[in-house]
Parts: sequence; structure tokens; C-alpha cells
Amino acid sequence: MKIAVCVKQVVSREWSLRVAESKTRIRDQDASYELNEPDAYALEAALRLKEQHGGEVVVISAGPSRVSQVIREALARGADRAIHVEGDELVDADAAATAGALAAALANEGCDLVLTGLQSDDSGFAQTGVVLAEKLGLPHATIIMDVQVAGGALRVKRELEGGWFQWIAMPMPAVLTIQSGINQLRYATLKGIMAAKKKDVKKVAAPALERTHEIVNLYFPEKAKATRLVEGAPAEAAKELVRLLREEARAIP
Repeated sequence: MKIAVCVKQVVSREWSLRVAESKTRIRDQDASYELNEPDAYALEAALRLKEQHGGEVVVISAGPSRVSQVIREALARGADRAIHVEGDELVDADAAATAGALAAALANEGCDLVLTGLQSDDSGFAQTGVVLAEKLGLPHATIIMDVQVAGGALRVKRELEGGWFQWIAMPMPAVLTIQSGINQLRYATLKGIMAAKKKDVKKVAAPALERTHEIVNLYFPEKAKATRLVEGAPAEAAKELVRLLREEARAIP
């Protein structure tokens, strides 16, 4: 079974965010980076499926040359080889553009499964995996909590609202977006780090990007406090307070 895992390099959560002069992206020239945590759970799910059923795990990432950091980390954790869709323009690509670049690189791989994290820690759109499935022409399911493969059939557990779950059967090949926390993450060992240096990383140029939206202004939320006094007779003030809590603050139904 061949499993592709899409991983993304994101700014470290410990790094202090600053907005660039363009006001359309963060200033990342001196940032520290890490593997997107939801993608780490997708990688772990792929490695466990390989241990159960055999096969190959291929990691793929789209971005500038610095993305090789997370690719090597994924290889050190146990992936067999990697594909790097390289292009500086992918730094601020939207979900559709990123999915298009990944789909072009995966088109001829013949994967049985393509896994992504549910969403990225930076943009958090949770759309790349869904759009990728459309571009590859494959069925997909989202917010996956468990993956079972038996006899060439796929059975997955989806997380729904209100604490409910849904088991569904799917054909393969398919695209799945994996929920964080579904397994215990493994970390790279010294042996894995040394082995990663010898594993193949195929570099491909990014295709022309299909951008569907543009960020025109990026800023930090403004912190402000305001006190509003409700005056009048007690009965009328109470009535007005309830109205404000319901219609403006939306604190009560």
C-alpha cells in the first residue's frame, strides 16, 4: 500500500509574530519553523498503516527551499521518501493554489491513500485536503479519528458535532484529513535522523498557481474595553439588560 502524506512547514508557536511592512503577511525572515502539528498526526497514522499492511510512505510538501527542514524530519520519523514542490511563491499561496501544486506532483504516484492534517496551524482554513481530493478526482472524508484497511476496503471514523462519531466505508484510493490527537506521536531517533540523510527527496518545480483569494490587510486584533451603563427604573433596566445580552453580546439565547 502506498500512502502519501502532505506536510506543511509553519512558524513555530513559540515565535513572537510580527506583521511585515506589506501588511499582507507576517514577517518571517528571522522566524523559527516547525512541522505543522495536525500533519504530524497524519504522518503517524500513515506510519502505523504501513506497519500493519506494509508498503511505502511518501511525504510531500510545497514551499521554498527551507521546507526541506520538515521533509527531513518526516523522513527521520520513518517515511520512505519525499517529494518537494519547490517555489518561493508558495509561501503565501491559498488552499486552492497549494492543493493544485500538490495534485500535480501526486498525479502519477498511484497512491492508495493521501493523508493531510485537518488544518494548518497558521491559516487554519481546513480546505487544502478537500480541494486536493477534488483535483485528484478522489473520494474524501474529513476530521478522521481512526482508519481501518481490510481486504482492500477502507473504513474510517469521523468526528461530528456534539460528541458524536460516524463510521463510513469508502473505496480506495481516497483522501483523508486527519484530526489531531488520534494517536501517540513518535519522534525521530538518532538512527532515524542518520537514515534520513540517505533517503531520496525528489524536487519538482511548482506549476502556475491558481489563486482564488488575496489577503489585502493583516493586523493584530485591537484590545479595547468598554463599560456600558444601563440606566432607568429597575424593571426597565432589567428588560434592557436582557435585550443587550441576547441581541448584542449574544451571551444568552
